[in-house]
Amino acid sequence: MSDARHPNESACVPLGVILLTFNSAGVIERTLRAALDVSRSVFIVDSGSSDDTVAIAKALGCDVVNRPFKHYADQRNWAIDEFGARSEWQLHLDADEVLDAEAIAEIRRVLAAPGEATGFIFRRRTYFMGQALRFGGNDNFHLRLFKTGTARCEDRLYDQHFVADRPGVRLRGVLHDMNVGSLTEWTARHNRWSDLEAAELRRPTAEVGGQVVARLSADPRERRRYYKGRYYNAPPILRAMLLFAYRYLLQGGFLDGRAGFLYAFFQVLWFRMLVDAKLQESKG
Repeated sequence: MSDARHPNESACVPLGVILLTFNSAGVIERTLRAALDVSRSVFIVDSGSSDDTVAIAKALGCDVVNRPFKHYADQRNWAIDEFGARSEWQLHLDADEVLDAEAIAEIRRVLAAPGEATGFIFRRRTYFMGQALRFGGNDNFHLRLFKTGTARCEDRLYDQHFVADRPGVRLRGVLHDMNVGSLTEWTARHNRWSDLEAAELRRPTAEVGGQVVARLSADPRERRRYYKGRYYNAPPILRAMLLFAYRYLLQGGFLDGRAGFLYAFFQVLWFRMLVDAKLQESKG
């Protein structure tokens, strides 16, 4: 991609791991210990944490820089440019995303012989109130491992993905999205994110570029973006209720018990209905 930097002769490590953090002390040690199993070069971009996040990262030997947070894509793309030249490959993680043993083994395998592939996609498993959610369509996919100079974070206010020059290859293993913190913190974040989602939907099409293509393809991210577009073509409010019924009943969200119901209620029904209400509010 034309605006991405390419590795130069000073790139001295095969893989650099880049994490964004903010008050992540409750989970960051688990995330970092898994990341350190694939590379000793771990770079932290912190947004002014007031807890022990930075101290834990430094104690584990990670490089830490502080940078004010504007939005996710800005922070990710700054990190790509700032640290990209130090490694041939980049692995991007959120502070609460823990690689499992199979994902670690897969990263080692493909870096030893990547072939023509330049980007790799992982399954991410959602946790809610301390429980892994295995049903209800809650697993999603993200391109997080790519060769330096081949990918950028897409220009979206919410639900961002990395966009690469070439199709990504799916790997085995799971990113465990631990979602630590209280329900109060979770709902506060999602309230802010509903503002961003509503603003994204109001953006003129001409301002949007460099995004994951919405289409039915072998790429699970493209399929999900296609279905999301169809969702927003349905009537407001009603679409949130129908999506709740689909995810909770037809996709088996009820099989995750109490946590499955609460997640479907808050993430699918409450959050999506909140987006629709804010879209309606903006129209006066």
